[in-house]
Amino acid sequence: MAPIDDPVKRKIARYHLLEKSVCRRCGALNPIKATKCRRCHSKDLRPKKRELTK
Repeated sequence: MAPIDDPVKRKIARYHLLEKSVCRRCGALNPIKATKCRRCHSKDLRPKKRELTK
């Protein structure tokens, strides 16, 4: 798969892949503005890591 060269498409892809919250209790992905988990209803959320790992 080729990398995305268009900066607008890159920004859209980055938003949809990385702008999420992760529940610390069950690991579910939630919207970034969520206040509680969609799966287990816990309020212990953290932002998804945004740095690339090798």
